[in-house]
Amino acid sequence: MRCSLWPLVCPFSVAKAEPGNNPQPAGVDTTKKETPKYEMKQYWFVMLINGKRRNEFKDIAILNKLQAGQMPNIQRLADPGKLRVAGPFGDEWDCLGIFIFDAATTEEVAGYLKTNPAFAAGRLDYEIHPWWTAKGLTFK
Repeated sequence: MRCSLWPLVCPFSVAKAEPGNNPQPAGVDTTKKETPKYEMKQYWFVMLINGKRRNEFKDIAILNKLQAGQMPNIQRLADPGKLRVAGPFGDEWDCLGIFIFDAATTEEVAGYLKTNPAFAAGRLDYEIHPWWTAKGLTFK
């Protein structure tokens, strides 16, 4: 026996457009909206890597002191919006974490990094790369 679903599907699959018959639900705005302008902005992507002196730091008190100095420094750069993203990775590989800066030049970013005690001590090092994304894009 051959079965056809056509009589069951057909009445629900086609909506006839007639004057005064609006297939949109009430409250839906059907006017054409202007597409937002998409602009790119340059930021600076900083890869945090092992410093040349990383393995010299064995004393937990010294490590804690470096970490304690690093956190207020990160906050000092984040408060005015210079440092947009900061954090470590959750797995182990050559890159320990990232910073994303909103700055004018590589030199400006390097200046900010030199104020971090872990970089100054040689425990951490960094690579700075220009990075582009949509202007105004933020994490929420």
